[in-house]
Amino acid sequence: MAIGSLLIANRGEIAVRIIRAARLLGIRTVQAHSAADADSLAVRMADEAVLIGPPPAAKSYLDIGAVMKAAREAGVDAVHPGYGFLAENPDFADAVVSAGMIFVGPDVSAIRLLGDKVAARRVAREAGVPTVPGSEGRIAGIEEARALVGEIGFPVMIKAAAGGGGRGIRIVRDFDEFEKQFPQAASEAQAAFGDGGLYIEKVIENARHIEVQILGDGENVIHCFERECSLQRRRQKVWEEAPAFGLSPAVREALTASAVALARSVSYRGAGTVEYLYDADSGAFYFIEVNTRIQVEHPVTEMITGIDLVAEMIRIAGGEKLSIPQEAVRISGHAIECRINAEDPTQNFMPSPGQVTALVEPEGEGIRFDTMLYDGYWVPPFYDSLLGKMIVHGADRKDAIARMEAALKALTIGGIRTTVPLHLAIAANPDVAAGAIHTKYLEGWLADTPLSASLSTSLSPAASQTENA
Repeated sequence: MAIGSLLIANRGEIAVRIIRAARLLGIRTVQAHSAADADSLAVRMADEAVLIGPPPAAKSYLDIGAVMKAAREAGVDAVHPGYGFLAENPDFADAVVSAGMIFVGPDVSAIRLLGDKVAARRVAREAGVPTVPGSEGRIAGIEEARALVGEIGFPVMIKAAAGGGGRGIRIVRDFDEFEKQFPQAASEAQAAFGDGGLYIEKVIENARHIEVQILGDGENVIHCFERECSLQRRRQKVWEEAPAFGLSPAVREALTASAVALARSVSYRGAGTVEYLYDADSGAFYFIEVNTRIQVEHPVTEMITGIDLVAEMIRIAGGEKLSIPQEAVRISGHAIECRINAEDPTQNFMPSPGQVTALVEPEGEGIRFDTMLYDGYWVPPFYDSLLGKMIVHGADRKDAIARMEAALKALTIGGIRTTVPLHLAIAANPDVAAGAIHTKYLEGWLADTPLSASLSTSLSPAASQTENA
């Protein structure tokens, strides 16, 4: 393989995850880090670490020049962007390739094409993938948008063409709201992404969010089945599962086949995710977007398939062909992932940086905790609050939920508040157990049932003491 050394241009639990995968492949690792992450677990684990700037992400992890300088000085063969930060930035991928290094991800052309939400919708339609009713391309102005909305009807989403991660989205339900929100959305998109382009999509009420994991080597593409990501807060996923529950064999086959067709149409190389809205009542699904990177929730797919997605994407970047034929990819059991954040869910999810005074990870078959934590670590206030992901594997969904509840109760993170109480409440929620959820369910449930009132039934006394330490 062409990769003997690898720079990790990211931080937190995904940096740790990449280092572990690289170790299995015998690859030397170099961790790029800000001053705030000098004592991070990834820095401690890597073969070498390079300071790339001060704590603010704009001056470190988002600074292409600083990251490339570190890569050149470290003499690496390749750069892995993880997720977030520069992972889907085509200019960064181009800088890596232009410097004679390997970018662990899709080709620059694919990132650029699929990163534009309007262009991605066009690619999806051309590949025969159903898309949500809406604009065929970028809306030229408010007059065109007003006419389109009159045709497809409310509610609609005004979306930033260059957006991502749930940002740059406005939902409007009438023309008065539309007139106010459209120019604001354009200004917000310009400020956030440097691109004020917008497009319009019809809102599919009470839809579920389902995504398909793909792997490609530029010639061949396979899917690794789908994930359920409907439990969201502020358009950020909170609880993820694999496979999605309640899908008929015919829907699963059509869904995964459409993702493969789309990826093949652009000769996709690396790991990626094709995201959909799913209408459980009709069984219809609609393309949303493609994420040209590894996803936060990739471990649930690994748990049900036995495929190391991070190692596979490194192998592919290093010039190897897919090592797994489609017929060898099978679903085994059910997996769930909870995103554990440094936030207090009983206080409107107030951030909770600080020192970890105790760390006890649950043990047992089918339990995995992907984290950046260690006892004594100071959680910095400068970045996303994700601390780690609790992942469990069970014989079926009911078993996986029970295992998740037990694993969460066995987890100790002292010194800071975390979202463990939220996940325990979700695990005990009868609607979740019944699969009666959609993308708006969690926010509505939290509004109707303040989490602080549910802690007494969601947490054992021991767990409460752990969480409030």
